[in-house]
This record gives sequence, C-alpha cells and structure tokens, in this order.
Amino acid sequence: MRLNLIKFDSFDGILGADYHKEQTNFRLWSPIATKASVKLYPDGEPTSAKSKIITMEKFAQGVWSTVCAGDLKNVYYTYVVTIDNIEYEAVDPYAKAAGVNGKRGMVVDLAATNPAGWEGDLSPDFAHPTDAVIYELHIRDFSISEHSGMVYKGKYLAFTEENTESPTGLKTGIAHLCDLGVTHVHLLPCFDFISVDEAKLEQNAYNWGYDPGNYNLPEGSYATDPHHGSVRITEFKKMVQSLHKNGLRVVMDVVYNHTGRTEDSDFEKLVPNYYYRKNKAGNFMDGSGCGNETASERSMVRKFMIDSLVYWATEYHIDGFRFDLMALHDIETMNAIRDALFRVNPSILLYGEGWTGQKSGLPDSKQASKKNVRQLKDIAVFSDDIRNAVKGGVFEASNRGFVSGNFRAKKNLLLKWEPSQTVVYASCHDNLALWDKLKASCPAANEKELIAMNKLSALLVLTSQGIPFFQAGEEFARTKFGDENSYKSPDSTNRLSWERKAEYAGLYEYYRGLIAIRKAHPAFRLRTFDEIRTGLFVLPSPPSVFAYALNDSSGSFIVALNAGKKMNKITLPSSGWHVLVNQEKASVAPIDEIGDHILVMPPQSGFILQKK
Repeated sequence: MRLNLIKFDSFDGILGADYHKEQTNFRLWSPIATKASVKLYPDGEPTSAKSKIITMEKFAQGVWSTVCAGDLKNVYYTYVVTIDNIEYEAVDPYAKAAGVNGKRGMVVDLAATNPAGWEGDLSPDFAHPTDAVIYELHIRDFSISEHSGMVYKGKYLAFTEENTESPTGLKTGIAHLCDLGVTHVHLLPCFDFISVDEAKLEQNAYNWGYDPGNYNLPEGSYATDPHHGSVRITEFKKMVQSLHKNGLRVVMDVVYNHTGRTEDSDFEKLVPNYYYRKNKAGNFMDGSGCGNETASERSMVRKFMIDSLVYWATEYHIDGFRFDLMALHDIETMNAIRDALFRVNPSILLYGEGWTGQKSGLPDSKQASKKNVRQLKDIAVFSDDIRNAVKGGVFEASNRGFVSGNFRAKKNLLLKWEPSQTVVYASCHDNLALWDKLKASCPAANEKELIAMNKLSALLVLTSQGIPFFQAGEEFARTKFGDENSYKSPDSTNRLSWERKAEYAGLYEYYRGLIAIRKAHPAFRLRTFDEIRTGLFVLPSPPSVFAYALNDSSGSFIVALNAGKKMNKITLPSSGWHVLVNQEKASVAPIDEIGDHILVMPPQSGFILQKK
C-alpha cells in the first residue's frame, strides 16, 4: 500500500502515552497502517511474552488513538501496526520511559520521578552565548577511573558526589569543574542509544552513543538500574540538579540526523518511506555516513524534533543542545527549533556541526551549514577553520597549525562571522586529542615544548572572540594514546586519568587562570562583529608571532603569542602594562609589569597585557 503521506502530515497534537492516574491516552501517527493496537506488558524485559492487546481507532491526519482506563503507571507497551498485510511491532517514538535496552516503552508518572527539590531547580544565570565556556564530557569517562574518587563510577549519580579527590588530594569530579571555572558541561549523547547492552553491564562495553534508539528517555547504562524505566529518569534529573546547584549549565549532544537502525527502525516500521530521505530507487540516502539520514524538512519529522527538544528542556531542565551533523537538517527546521526552545527559555544555548558526514539528499542551499550560518537565528556552528589554524588539519596527523610551527596558519585565527554564532575550539571527542595531535605533528618535541604548545592553544581558544569550547581533560594533557576514533575503545583509552592533573598541575592552573581572565573582562567576549571590527586591531609582528590589541569600555589589552622556537619582540602601541599571562602563569591579578614599548617574548610563549 502506498499513500500520499504529505496530505496526512499536518497533525500538531500530543502523541505518545499521555498518563493520568485514572487513564492513559495512547496516540500514534501511522497514516499508512490499516490496523493498529497497543500491546501492554507487565515488565520491560524483551523476552517475556505475556501481554494484553488494546485495539486503536483511526482518526483524522493518520492518527490512531485509544484510551485505557485505570492506573497504568509503570506498565510497559509497544505499538503493533499492519501495513501491506504485514504486522510490525515497534517502540513508540514518543516513549518517555522504557525497559532494558529500550525494547519496550513504559507508561510513566513523571511527577513521581522528580528528586526532592526538583520543582525549585533553577539554571545558573547566563546572559549571552559568548559568556559561555563549554566543557565537552562523556558521562562514563568522567568517573570510571580508579583514581576518580567517585563511588558511582560511569553513572549519572557520579555528578552528585561533591568534594571528591584523587589519591594525591586534588579535586576531581564536580569539584574539579567548579574550580576550573567552566560554565557549561556538554554531555556526549545520553539519550537511549543501542550500542551498549544494558542487560550485560558487567562486560563494560563502551560507546560514545551516536547511534540513537529512543530519543526521549535517558540511556540506561549510566543508571544504577536499567531494567526499571523510572530509575534512569530520576538519576538523570539528580545529575542536572547537582550541576545546576554547583553553578553549571547542562548541554545535551543530540543526534536527530540519523538513527542507530535503518530498515528495522521504529520510524520505518510505523511509517515506511517517510522519516528518512531516500533516492528515486527507494534506497536510503546516507549523508550521516551511518546508514541513513532523517528528513527534517517533512513536517512530522520537524514536529518530532521540536517536541523532543522542548520535552528535554522542560522535563529535564536542559540548558542547551549541540546538534550532530547539523547540516543534515534544513534551515527552516533549525529556526523553528530555536523559536520553540526560546519560548521555553531564551537563554538556551544552541550550536552544532556545520557540515554533513557524506553527500546528503538535502540541497546545499537548504542545509543548516557553516556556509549558511547567517540564515540561522541564534544558532552557532563549530569553526573548523580556526581549529585547523590552531593545531593543524584533523585528517592528517602530521599536519601542523600555528602553535605547532605552521606560521602561515595565523591568517585563519580570526573570526569570519558573528561571535555568538562561532564555537571556537582546538579539540573535541572526534579525531586526535589535542595532546596526541601535538605529539603526532611534532614527533621531535620534548615534554616542555608540548606543554608550551598546549598552553598556546588554550590561550588562543580561551581569549577568542566567540564561544570557547574544549574537550574534558585537555587542561591536564589528556591522551588517548593516539587513538583518533575512540568511539568504542575501552575505558583504558577513554577515561579521564585524574592522576595526570597532578603531573600537569601547571597546565591545569594555566587553563584555570585563562578562564578567570575571560570571565573578568568583557573585552574577551564581545557580542557583535561590529564590536570586534572597532575594538580589535592586529599588530605588526614577525611571522611566528600573532598579536593584537583589544579595546572596549572595560579596558585595553594586548594578546600576543610567539609560536616560534626563538625569542621575538614586538612593539607595543604605548607604554605602561600589567602582565596577566606569561609563558608560565595566567592570573586575573597582575604577575608582572612592562614599563616601555617593547614586549620580549621567549620561545613558544604567550602573553596577555592589561593597560595600567
């Protein structure tokens, strides 16, 4: 059977299981189905067979609905549809809870999942995107090390453990984040994904989580009990609550551009040939490089994305979203997402990858890409141009950037579009960690030189105009031992090795000082491109030096980096400067002063000067 699905895709009501103590309303959008029913189960184990079938009735716009009387709290369910005389059983795409491995949805009383004080949970104050300092973190990496000092290793609840320490007495966990000074914790995918078997957690399987299973409920492997659907919800909320209490906002990494399954996905079972882009031959297009790409330009896909994101923002108090392969989504949908989320919270932070994985079925002109960023409203994109200029291209380990000796790269260190729409970074979960990249591109460098290059990278990112972002552990020289795609590598590769914080204490304090300087001085977080044009001036300098003057109403500054292996000098525009940053230290309080017009820069050193 083939219908014109477009004429059915205008439904704007509630879908999924709408729970009330007296009854639960089930609504499913499947216009192509000739029969539909709800299958109720007493538990969420996919092997148990006992069930009760409730027939659904078809209404307008292709919506099937039924009302089940009585209290169905914690009852598990699936949908069964008949299409072309074939019966398919699928999980509700709108399920808000599920059993182990997300094989069955669960009817949930969300109010009963709230931890004590949840109604009073408030996000920390936040005024503008350029005020953010984003820390990208995988939930399991955060606490799984034997040296983490945390009890709930690899779990949401590790974020509720305060005052944890490493064996040498240094702060770990949430205490480390607070001490470091970041504003936003960007969590790698923590919606329900399919690659880790929640029923066999003793196997310690690992994955980044870019293989979505159920979009509207938390991943079970990070919960203390993945078998009972409400546990992961409560523990996720406790994590958010703790981060908020400690002054940290929460960003979710979301992956709406593709699903973990393709032909046998729940979307495809319930409405074949609608949720995914396909070519004229009926084959799945694969702009994600993961087997499929969703069709965000279709109204019920757009509705699903908006409903899902608004749900996370309201039910879980999420403060921001990072969109994986955002260019696979169309501009209209992304702007509609922005409008819907800003109605919930106008301080929500939105950013994404401004590219696709492979050739997409969505025309370039409609893609929410870096090239089309000016058509996006209040949505930022990662600047791979600045990333590559800082440390070198990511697809060739030996490629160098400015900090590692390619001085021609400095021409790409400045912004090309609005600071509020530019995420500036040198490393993230993808590709080599910064430390590993520096080692690979500069194999002859000694430890001292590697630390110096790491510091220069941090100085460029954390004083940049735009939104600074860095990978967890970069502040203590995180290594993945040269693994450039550790998405399923073991904990020994991916964990945060907290013992390195003691080994690289000087580097950590340098990051901490740079973040404090950024927070203290608005000149480092200008809000518009016009402010940058009038307040930032590149200074004449030798090839290995990048230097600029920065002026605004809060003061005058010089930022200067000598990436060369020889001493260099630059002429300052005036005399009388406090030194906030030198090759050793970064501090809000002056650490030295310069009385004349000359700045002498040792090899591989960076400086921030503040006018007296």
